[in-house]
Amino acid sequence: MSFLEFVEGPLFLVASAIFLLGVVWRVGGIILIGRKKDISPPKGSAAMGFLKGNLRHFIPRGIFAKRTALHLIAGYGFHLALLVLVLFAAPHIAFIQDRLVNVNLPEMPRWGFILTAEISFAGLIMLWVRRISDPVMRLISDWDDHIGSWLTFLVMLTGCLALQESHGFLRAQHMLVVDVWLIYFPFSRLMHAFTFFLSRGNSGATYGRKGINL
Repeated sequence: MSFLEFVEGPLFLVASAIFLLGVVWRVGGIILIGRKKDISPPKGSAAMGFLKGNLRHFIPRGIFAKRTALHLIAGYGFHLALLVLVLFAAPHIAFIQDRLVNVNLPEMPRWGFILTAEISFAGLIMLWVRRISDPVMRLISDWDDHIGSWLTFLVMLTGCLALQESHGFLRAQHMLVVDVWLIYFPFSRLMHAFTFFLSRGNSGATYGRKGINL
């Protein structure tokens, strides 16, 4: 078994299992903790508040829009572009079909891959620079935040290097970093990809039950 076969085969399966079990464990744990029973009479719908709490946070309120513009643009640019790369880059589609499930997804052209990757890189770099330069962000950030950013950057960088598939080592290098990223994910703040809607929804449900207009 070659190194490439190892990182795309057994190691990928182990990393994927840890990722899935870790995500289920973390999300399930949050849900099972539950909420303290509110004995006050409801003045509105908690369920509608949960929904509004999530939708409302996708766009900042006018008073904060100017101060958070950079974070908003960089955040949406990075996350949306990365999602497009994962789902619609030709090498990823081939890997998904070969290793996971046979689905027919449209492949983006090469120029689309390059443009999308540049947007994602720019967004990630802007977010990290803000993290280390803004006094408040720097104060509330720790090594977990930085490791998550660096690992994601390395996943993207090695993926771009492996795009041409000119050398098996480049592809193996990318897959190794992906495996490490998958293992690290459930135990880090990268989990916000799955838990943000619970956090926002919890606040929204509390406000909704109290009849507070979001």
